[in-house]
Formats: sequence, C-alpha cells, structure tokens
Amino acid sequence: MALSYHDALVFSGSLKLKTAAEDFSVFPPFEIRSGAEQRVPFLFNSPHSGRYYPERFLAMARLDRNAIRRSEDCYVDELFGGAVALGAPLLAANFPRAYLDVNREPWELDPRMFAEPVPSFCNIRSARVAGGLGTVPKLVGEGLDIYSGRLPLAEAVARIEAVYKPYHETLKRLLTRTHARFGFAVLIDCHSMPASIRVGDSGLRPDFIIGDRFGISATAALTETAIGLLTAMGYTVAHNKPYAGGFITEHYGRPARHLHALQIEVNRGLYMNERTFERAVGFDALADDLTRFSADLMSMPDHHFVDLPLAAE
Repeated sequence: MALSYHDALVFSGSLKLKTAAEDFSVFPPFEIRSGAEQRVPFLFNSPHSGRYYPERFLAMARLDRNAIRRSEDCYVDELFGGAVALGAPLLAANFPRAYLDVNREPWELDPRMFAEPVPSFCNIRSARVAGGLGTVPKLVGEGLDIYSGRLPLAEAVARIEAVYKPYHETLKRLLTRTHARFGFAVLIDCHSMPASIRVGDSGLRPDFIIGDRFGISATAALTETAIGLLTAMGYTVAHNKPYAGGFITEHYGRPARHLHALQIEVNRGLYMNERTFERAVGFDALADDLTRFSADLMSMPDHHFVDLPLAAE
C-alpha cells in the first residue's frame, strides 16, 4: 500500500530531513540577485544553472563530476545576469538539476527509483517521469543513470521539503510583490539546450526556442516581441518546438490575471564547449546581446500586459 504524505515524513525521520538541509548549510541552495530597487515589472529565473554539487550527493551517484553535469544549464544565470543592472531581480539556483528539478511538479516521482512505495498523491505517469526526468531525476544527459541502485524515499521527501518548496515560495513571493507594485508581472524563465537539438523535417538548428505553452502562459505580444528581437539580431528562433515551457511557465503564467511567463532556451553551442564545460569565445558577445534583448523586452508598453480580452484559463 502506498504511503500517505504523513507516513512519508514519519518514515523519512528528522535525521534524513536534516541531512538534506545540511547539503546546503554552508552554500545556499539558491539566491536572489538584485539591485537596491526593482525598477521594472520583470523577474528572471534560472532554475537549472546550479553548479554546486554537494559531496554527499556525489557519493550517492555512479557518475563522475563531469558526466553528472550533462543536464546542467551551464552559465545561463551569467548570460542573463545583465538584467539585474536593468532593475530586474534574478532568482538563480545553486543546487544542480541532477539533484532536484524545480521545473517539475513537487511530487513528480518515478516509483522505480525508490526502495519504498511512493505516496499515492505522486504523479508517477507523466511523460517527464517516463523519460527519467522527474522532480528527483533518474537520468542526466542522453540517458545516463545517476544512481546505481534505489534511493530511500526519505531522500526525495527531504530534498522537496528542504529545497524545492522554499525555492517556489521565494519565486511566488517575488512575483506577488512585482504584481502588487506594478499591476502586472512578467517572468522570464531561462534555460539552455544541447547544440544537437533540431526542429522539424528541415533539421533546423535553432539558436533560441521561445516557449509560451502554445499561447497559454503569456500575451501574444510578449512572445512576438521576443522572437522579433532575437531574429533582428541575426539569431534563428523556434517557437514552442520542441520546448513549449515546463512546470514553471505553465504554473505561473496566468495572462488573465496579468501574470505572464515566457521560457527561453539558448543553444549551448553558441557559448560553451559541451564536452569540457568551458566558455566559448562568443560567450561575452552573447551575454551582451541578451542584456540588450532584455532591455528592449522591458521597454514594451504596459498595455500589452494589462489590456487583455477576458478568456478562460
């Protein structure tokens, strides 16, 4: 019989919960980068660029320190870091995606990963779980198993309680505060994708993919402006394929409530060596372009975000 939420917490025990918290007792699991004052109704989020791998986690993994980084959105927080000087906060994860993925539902767990039954409320049948990329991922990169055996269920519970929930509480607080101050809020969710990604039968290699959950998470004006700005800079841009946006875009994007969320995927081939994880020669130029892109996006007139026709969500 599956465990209840209460059973999962009791089973985990205080020692296990403390252990997960101790993974980031010296280095914080995430941070808000901001100026003295937020000057724009935009918030940037980099949930997959964390580069701090706790020793306890590495000891659990069967992969070496390089292989385990293959799902990392390397340096994306730095690429979009120019937004901070423009007056927008940036929420950046320090924990790695291989450890915990906050771009998933809180309990999107693969029961095959754990020694005990998962709670009955868990989403165990999503496409992301099937692909090994749940809240506590099973795989990194192109199908590399992170662990050699099953984990205690307590390990997943602890990571969700100690890191996942505080991260989303912080993101929600930032969005609520932005909305209260400006009357609307725009979340730019920043990611990267492998250079091998191709789109459609043409085999197009996009430099960027803009995702708006097929028009559900943001006003069309925001999507069109983002695509237009990047295209004008000479970049190849795809829309919603193959990435339309994950849990964060879907969960926080509510245009009818004047909350807009847009996902941006950057091709890693533009700025880094995917084998060595070193920055490429074009890194600084791309960062400059993204700062200019952010500034132009922030200059959109307010009416694009608040004067919207009523629609069902």
